[in-house]
Amino acid sequence: MRPRTWVRLLRRGRFRVDIRRFHHVLAVSAATPFNTTLAWLQQLVFGRQLAAAELHGPPVFIIGHWRSGTTLLHELMVRDERLSSPSTFQCFAPHHFLISEWAFRRFGNWMLPSKRPMDNMATGWDRPQEDEFALLNLGMPSPYRRIAFPNQGPVDMEYLDFDGLPRKDIDDWLAHLKTFLLAVSIATGRPLVIKSPTHTGRIGELSRAFPDARFIHMTRNPRELFSSTCRLWRSLDNVQALQVPADVDYESYVTACYRRMYTAFERDRQSIEPHRLIDVRYEDIKANPVACLSKIYETLRLSDFETVRPAIEHWAQTEHREYQPNRHQRRPDQEDLIVAAWHDYFERYGYQ
Repeated sequence: MRPRTWVRLLRRGRFRVDIRRFHHVLAVSAATPFNTTLAWLQQLVFGRQLAAAELHGPPVFIIGHWRSGTTLLHELMVRDERLSSPSTFQCFAPHHFLISEWAFRRFGNWMLPSKRPMDNMATGWDRPQEDEFALLNLGMPSPYRRIAFPNQGPVDMEYLDFDGLPRKDIDDWLAHLKTFLLAVSIATGRPLVIKSPTHTGRIGELSRAFPDARFIHMTRNPRELFSSTCRLWRSLDNVQALQVPADVDYESYVTACYRRMYTAFERDRQSIEPHRLIDVRYEDIKANPVACLSKIYETLRLSDFETVRPAIEHWAQTEHREYQPNRHQRRPDQEDLIVAAWHDYFERYGYQ
């Protein structure tokens, strides 16, 4: 973050930082002048190129509820060397990655944990990442702002679907997204695969902003989604928040996000042509990743799948067999909540 964005985040959290998390404040505060200096330098070196940048083909958006397998599919898609994606470093240093990413990839891996706390997947500055974090670091409103101050409750929920927002605010958000993706295109020189669960309820605006974009909608058994998403937010809050979480109602938050996102998604998907949107079950990818990827390429009219087939087959025979997902236990009252709140999802996507 740059200084203005950082101070605004603290101010919106009413500066209620727990003393036990003050080291986070010191670390980010020390980095903000560094970010500003590198941002000026990047503009000086790449200003003309950024102004003239274009996307290298229509983007592919991977959407779906948190923990539905979007990260898994993202990792698989970028095994196709003809495609690319925003990296972890690009999303966490969106102001200056064009001039600084090489150094962090080479010397800075010690700054990251070896595994993600919520699902045991490997990390790395070069791994594909959610562009929502880039928008947050650029100062755009995002529901992810709650991670900093979890005891404050949900924030920026209207940015899950854009409902009720002034047109100028939506256009400003989309402009920042486009600017970031254009910078990533300069770095990669290839079409982009973009993944973020928060985009699920935004497909109406995204399809208008990117007229030829494709959408891959991931689904998963709601019983697993609910438990895993509660664990996700709890894990992020415990590691990254500026407060020690206290009595956070994760179950209500997960349910509220689901209802908002999927009300908009089911409404707006009707306006998107069939060859631009496909539903993919997490369970099917786990069972037969090669067949699932082949169907995605065929349905969305992407490039020839046979070129990437050997890479996906190798993954299925090696890493796929070794990965062990987390297991979750549910209370009886959680089962009742899930069945009631996710009733339409159960029926629509075949999880009876």
